[in-house]
Amino acid sequence: MNVIAPARTLSTSFRPKTRLGFNTRVSFNDDAGPAQGLRDGIELFKAAERLGYQSGWAYQRHFDHYLSSPLPFFAAAGQHTKHITLGSAVIPMRYQDPILLAEATGTTDLLIGGRLELAISTGANAAFDAVFGTVDTDARTEAKRRQSRFLAAIAGEVLHTVAGAGQGAPEGAELRVTPHSPTLRSRIRQGSASLGSAVQAAELGIGLISGTVQHDHAEGETFGEYQARSIEAFRSTWRETWGTEPPSVAVAASILVGTTAELRQKYAAYDLERRTQGIAASRPKGALAPANQPPGAQISPVFHGSPDEVLEAVLNDPGLAAADEIVLFLPPAFGLAENVRLLTDLVKTVAPSLGWTPAA
Repeated sequence: MNVIAPARTLSTSFRPKTRLGFNTRVSFNDDAGPAQGLRDGIELFKAAERLGYQSGWAYQRHFDHYLSSPLPFFAAAGQHTKHITLGSAVIPMRYQDPILLAEATGTTDLLIGGRLELAISTGANAAFDAVFGTVDTDARTEAKRRQSRFLAAIAGEVLHTVAGAGQGAPEGAELRVTPHSPTLRSRIRQGSASLGSAVQAAELGIGLISGTVQHDHAEGETFGEYQARSIEAFRSTWRETWGTEPPSVAVAASILVGTTAELRQKYAAYDLERRTQGIAASRPKGALAPANQPPGAQISPVFHGSPDEVLEAVLNDPGLAAADEIVLFLPPAFGLAENVRLLTDLVKTVAPSLGWTPAA
């Protein structure tokens, strides 16, 4: 394939994309089963690395036909790749034991050579409380408490000083999470669906990845406009809080470049499905039908069409213009071959005109 989008001069408001990533749910269907889905997921990360992608992300989803435990998957995928970073977007902190998660992330990061980029969130699904256990406070307050504990643990802070004998450590011992990965905290991001969570990320001193669903947008405000406003709030809060330049901001987006008429038709059908079914769109065979989209929530657009049309749409979207890194959101029902085609067509056509260069 040699379809190349024409070179464009980037406007001053469009930040060159220094990194390119993708987001997969590592899904499986009832026919092939979960083992094949996991193997295909590893092959997808290998293909992305060959194409020069700098990051690969996997979405965590419990009790369904998707990846529920991303850390062992990353430990495995990391043995088949060398350079691409591996990240989970997102892990809801409400359902995590913060200390056990800190131990698991430290172990995984060391196994894959410091390539873990974890995105966490403070959202919650009330339906899961019966499984993971209820809490005395509301779910978001509890999620923030666990998030704070997790960040302290991976930073190497003392979690407890042993007060007496018989607790498995000598009296006076300072307990810290081991194994400790010294740079891991600098690679933690907040998965953001609102301006408030973007500001919180900056206050905590962690990075930002903006997802495909958002809340609290103003009436008449487009998805991209609200996204750009949230990113600016993150950056300004970071500068005020820490007095330094903020880290790069990643934005997940459905960018489906149709290099043939057949592909353009296929991607247009996915766009229609997503606009009409929302978060229920594109499910693998056997997957659960999710509950209705939350009231007031807004779902991200699908950028599809010819390479020229997609490039024009991306350049003119305020949220994508404000981001440093674009993360290609892959349709959950697409198989390995379809996803590799999406990854390939994006880097061969549109991505170079966004200021991106592949990893060596």
